[in-house]
This record gives sequence, C-alpha cells and structure tokens, in this order.
Amino acid sequence: MKLELKSIDKSFGEKKVLSEVSLETDSGKAFGLLGRNGAGKTTTIRILMNVFPADGGEVLIDGKPIDYQQTSIGYLPEERGLYPKKPVLEQLVYFAALHGMGRREAVREIDRWLEKLGMSEYRNKRLDTLSKGNQQKIQLITALVHDPDIVILDEPFSGLDPVNAQMLKDVVREQIARDKIVLFSSHQMNYIEEFCNRIAILNQGKIVLQGELREIKHDYPRDRLVLRSEQPEALRAAFGEACQTMDDGALLLRLRAPEEKKAVMRRLAEDFELDEVRVFEPSLNDIFVEYAGDAGEEEQA
Repeated sequence: MKLELKSIDKSFGEKKVLSEVSLETDSGKAFGLLGRNGAGKTTTIRILMNVFPADGGEVLIDGKPIDYQQTSIGYLPEERGLYPKKPVLEQLVYFAALHGMGRREAVREIDRWLEKLGMSEYRNKRLDTLSKGNQQKIQLITALVHDPDIVILDEPFSGLDPVNAQMLKDVVREQIARDKIVLFSSHQMNYIEEFCNRIAILNQGKIVLQGELREIKHDYPRDRLVLRSEQPEALRAAFGEACQTMDDGALLLRLRAPEEKKAVMRRLAEDFELDEVRVFEPSLNDIFVEYAGDAGEEEQA
C-alpha cells in the first residue's frame, strides 16, 4: 500500500496553514512528520484522517483517492482523549464500536491487547485509578484494536518510563512487520531515527525537507571531522577556531573544503596521538534545528 498526500492546501480564515504539502510513504515502513509547534503537523494529520477537508490537493492510496470505508486508520493523539471515570473495558468497547467492530469481536481483541501489554488486571478498573503510563497503554489499544491499515502516533513516547517505552517500541516494530503504514509525529528525534526510513520537515506550513533519512545525512557536506585525543589543547592550538569542543568532549574540526580531508587526516596521524578520527555525520536533531527555523509557539496548526 502506498500513501500519498499531494499538494495539500489549507487555510483557516485569512491564515494559510498548509501550502502545497506533498509526502509519500509505503506500507511496512515508518514515516516521520516533523516540525515545530505551529508548523502544520496537526492540520496535516487531521486532513489525512478526514476530520476536515483540504482546500486543495488530495489524499491517495495506491494512486487513487482514499476510500475511508476501505482504509482504516488508528490514531494515538498527543492529548489523550479517554474518560477518566469510566471502566477500561467499557470505553475500549465503545471506541472499537466507533470503528465498526461488534461487541464480541471487540472484547476478544481488547482482552488480547490487555494481556499483551500486561494490563489484564485493570480490565474492569476505572481509568483514573491507573498510572499515567498505564493510561497511555489503554489509549494505545484504542488506536490498534481494530487492526488499522494506517497507524498514526503523535508523541507516543511522551511520559513513558523506560520499561513502557520498550514495550511500545516492540508494538511499533510489530506493526511495521505486519506491513502497516506507521506515521510518527514527535519532537523526540532519537525515536524518529530509530524507526523512520523517511522523514519530512514542515516549516510554517511548507515541506522544507523530505526524503530517506540515510540519504539526507549522507548528502551533507563531508567537511567536518570528529576527533578524540589526549591532546585537545594541542589540536585547538594547531587548528585555531576551526577546532571546537563538542558537548560530549570530542573535538569538531571544520575543513575549508571536503577535498582537504585526506591531507588533514594524514597530518593528524603524523603529528598527534588520536583515539578516534571520523567524518562528522549530523544527527536528526542537527538537521531539524537547521531546517525547522522560526515558527509560532502554539500548535494551532
């Protein structure tokens, strides 16, 4: 299955929220939709989910307009939307019914998920008696109980302890292995790097960068070297302002041009005691900071 958003436009009154937004991803892969608050991520997701229509453009599955009767979507929102005073099973059955599941089928799948996530003992408990992490597991079940074709996860790891985060990672891997389309929206770049083959960065309603994450990193100029040495002062003295200390204590040496790399590495090997020399590859966080730019502080979009 191939999901495409093509030339999506959206305005609210005089405010242009999305402009010519296009992206694509395939089943069996995870896609990262990134951007600062107000960049347009939420509006893009809502249009994909058919919460409201785009002003222009289209959502396609395998090249044809998406049929929401045939293509199911599971959504884990950043702002959790459960009923704190209601028993867990009762509201899970309710949400399953909204996706067209009969009660018997829904209870069977709910119990399977509760057992899978170590939550069976809370089946008949009120939601507000559960910890925050366990409430998030219940919210996750609402997104997956109907076995959706497209899984949208908005800040899924927020507030999870390491044990529950690992459990969620296993669930995400399972969804990818089952050939689902998984779409992440998150500010936690380490999780995006771990799961996503492709990313798109939104800035003020426009896609400013999109592609395979590995290729994006590789296309960066190879003009910086990471150095580790017991002689940091000598290196800084030799290379001046071109050699800066990084947060982790390593040195970052900026070359005047990528073509200098061999000659500089030869000089380093001859003149200094080095523990490590490697070409600097930017992290996704570095890329995000470069491309996300200035945006509004409120997630109005």
